[in-house]
Amino acid sequence: MGAGVSNWNLARTVASMGELGVVSGTALDSILARRLQVGDPGGHMRRALEHFPWPDVAQRIIDRYFIPGGKPDREPFKLISLPIQKFKQSYVELSVASNFAEVFLAREGHGGFVGINYLEKIQLPNMPAILGAMLANVAVVLMGAGMPLAIPGVLDGLAQWQPVELKMNVVENDDRQTYVQRFDPAEYFPNPPSQLNRPQFLAIISSEIMGKTMVRKANGSVEGFVVEGYTAGGHNAPPRSHNNGNKPEFGERDIPDLEKVKELGLPFWLAGSYASPEKLKEALAMGAAGIQVGTIFAYSTDSGIKREIRDAAIKKYKESSMNVVTDFRASPTGYPFKRLDLDNITHSAQQAEDRMRICDLGYLRTVYSRGDNKIGYRCPSEPVDKFLVKGGKEEDAADRMCLCNGLMATIGLGQTREEGDELPIVTSGEDFSFMPEMVARAGYDYGAKDVVEYLRG
Repeated sequence: MGAGVSNWNLARTVASMGELGVVSGTALDSILARRLQVGDPGGHMRRALEHFPWPDVAQRIIDRYFIPGGKPDREPFKLISLPIQKFKQSYVELSVASNFAEVFLAREGHGGFVGINYLEKIQLPNMPAILGAMLANVAVVLMGAGMPLAIPGVLDGLAQWQPVELKMNVVENDDRQTYVQRFDPAEYFPNPPSQLNRPQFLAIISSEIMGKTMVRKANGSVEGFVVEGYTAGGHNAPPRSHNNGNKPEFGERDIPDLEKVKELGLPFWLAGSYASPEKLKEALAMGAAGIQVGTIFAYSTDSGIKREIRDAAIKKYKESSMNVVTDFRASPTGYPFKRLDLDNITHSAQQAEDRMRICDLGYLRTVYSRGDNKIGYRCPSEPVDKFLVKGGKEEDAADRMCLCNGLMATIGLGQTREEGDELPIVTSGEDFSFMPEMVARAGYDYGAKDVVEYLRG
């Protein structure tokens, strides 16, 4: 659910009620650094860091980023270093500590289970991020936006405090060189913990074919699947069909065959327009272990979305003018991306075009081959001239949005710039049929607890 929308507070509430509370693992390093820079309201980040196994690392992070009382409103956020193939010590420390902190806070004060969701498409930060979550005893790792065949093996290796590696996805690799990113936890952190549990792994899939591939080719055990339909928020799998204008569109071919998913013999949860007790019963009747829901939680008062953005979305709903767009061009990944248009608040296509391009967070950069066994990094949302110099094509840069900066603005941590502050980008599922029931039960200011009670109804 975006960067920081499904945050520790939301996940803790859900987990404390006996369900699996899942935090978003996207950009947690930048989120921790910025929460500290706005003064760490409530002291939650520093409280979590007090429990980090290496106090000297936690103190370095606090010394670098924490600003008592918060930074001045017009002062820009201090940036963290961008992830690259060979990790810097400071980057690993921040990545591991930030993921630890989010899971620690989500698990605090109850005996329930907490998971964390990563994107396979964001490949560079994943290994140290996963280690941080495991240090906080995360129960489940979920991953989608690609085919995460190597992640189960990474979980196995990290649980034994062993070096792990991921084969990098490198475009324009005409010589078919093998590029690998390696991560040895012992290189960065002495004195490993006495025990590190291997979390369960759930692959987020959009078809039975993806599930079959995961079962056959993953380098470790897969404990189950989240089968996500194309009405779900965030990134969607590319559609298999095109309309008469040769534009991509979702249809019958994009509906997963659940009977074939069942034949894989692993538990699965259904996602995408399942936020009702009736849909839960339907999912169970079809053989699912349950449902995964996001949008209904995103608009609860426990999510990380800024209050004014949530209120604007609710206003749109009341006016029957809610408009969730499946944008086939916005995301630098090339995947379809669901976004909610909110007048004068969120990025419109024109505002994205007018925005001065800058790529200073870099989570969605593509790794490309420069020849001679060297790699580079580029993003279709960066300045077009830089993108072209790096071998990118002008048509690939057209109509792209900077999701990294836009999603940070959605949770109130957008960058301040002289030429204009970053505008939010809100991702959302298409289905709002839950809203009348939630309003009848708890009003528009419903919480995550209200959601769980409703779904159990």
